[in-house]
Amino acid sequence: METYVVRMWLPDRPGALGQVASRIGAVRGEIVGIDILERGGGRAIDELVVDLPEAGLEDLLVQEIQQVDGVDVEEIRPVADALHDPRLDALETAAILVGATDRAELLESVVVHSRRVVGAAWSAVVDLADGTVVAAEGAVPAAGWLVAFVEGSQSSARVASGESGPADVAWSPLPSAGLALIVGRDGVGYRARERRQMAALARIVDTRMREIVRFRAMSNHPSSAR
Repeated sequence: METYVVRMWLPDRPGALGQVASRIGAVRGEIVGIDILERGGGRAIDELVVDLPEAGLEDLLVQEIQQVDGVDVEEIRPVADALHDPRLDALETAAILVGATDRAELLESVVVHSRRVVGAAWSAVVDLADGTVVAAEGAVPAAGWLVAFVEGSQSSARVASGESGPADVAWSPLPSAGLALIVGRDGVGYRARERRQMAALARIVDTRMREIVRFRAMSNHPSSAR
């Protein structure tokens, strides 16, 4: 059994997904997960997790899906974990972040797991004050480029959504520590749902970081020795 994530554009109309499912069934595939990434303008962007009975059927799968009127496949990629579930991934990641006991563990965890949750090729946490990369996973661009990207986004009217700059790079601030979480991939833009997922992870990390700092301050206070 081979598992793939298929990202597609399809008409936002009743029956469209059913037609896609029928085409997937024609190559003996099975839909095991669905995630709606964005809707608007009469179209939806969905990600389907599809099980195929054997390798080598990906091209045929794409051809079948695109036989449905108005449907375009944007990307197909293999999934290492056959139990891939976007919602479960996000919950498990949140639990790992909340359980981190120090700054280094927290930052290493967020770059590893945010990369998986939002389907990134790379992930990094950058210190905006000194322009250094404090945690990274994957082939991360140069620190100077990352800082420039964030600064350019901050000067944009679209900063609230994180949608300025390249569509295949996204970021969220960790304001209490002056850091930024940045992710990227090649050629496939980040959609509204993925950006919200990333922003939520960043808020969890920022809150947990404040808790860790507060706990350490209390532990080091003279009164704690009494």
